[in-house]
Amino acid sequence: MAVREILKMGDPRLLRIAAPVTEFDTPALLALVEDLFDTMRAADGAGLAAPQIGEDLQLVIFGFDHNGRYPDAPPVPQTVLINPVVEAVDGEIVAGWEGCLSVPGLRGVVPRFARIRYRGFDPQGRVIEREADGFHARVVQHECDHLIGRLYPTRMTDLSRFGYTSVLFPDLEPGEADD
Repeated sequence: MAVREILKMGDPRLLRIAAPVTEFDTPALLALVEDLFDTMRAADGAGLAAPQIGEDLQLVIFGFDHNGRYPDAPPVPQTVLINPVVEAVDGEIVAGWEGCLSVPGLRGVVPRFARIRYRGFDPQGRVIEREADGFHARVVQHECDHLIGRLYPTRMTDLSRFGYTSVLFPDLEPGEADD
């Protein structure tokens, strides 16, 4: 459909709390999902939330077989997740590097739950329930934060581990470092 503009940190629309999706399997919803995937792929993202393209809905997408921005990350199943609920499986927290298409050119170490359970709906309104760990769990938590108006720097506990991707990861190929 269309590659949409990704809002950048500082835009007040990224700080809003998204509304639940109330109608499923509509042409408008399916077009929005397609726009999200087109936009994520064009930016080589691992995931994208509707608020990042100015749509205040509880809708996130994520997934890839290989991602140049995270070359060591294992595959994450391609998923459309609507009205998500995320909960920790246990209390274990792990710190890991994150970037964001709304915070271009920067990366930081963010503490996240190591294992999560998430549920929500697909575009047709069918229930999705999964458990995830590792990078998959990190991506889901990161994307769902956008639905409550949070960007990853607000979760960081050590700003000495926040900086430009090109400085922190000089071995990435040009273009891979651009978040």
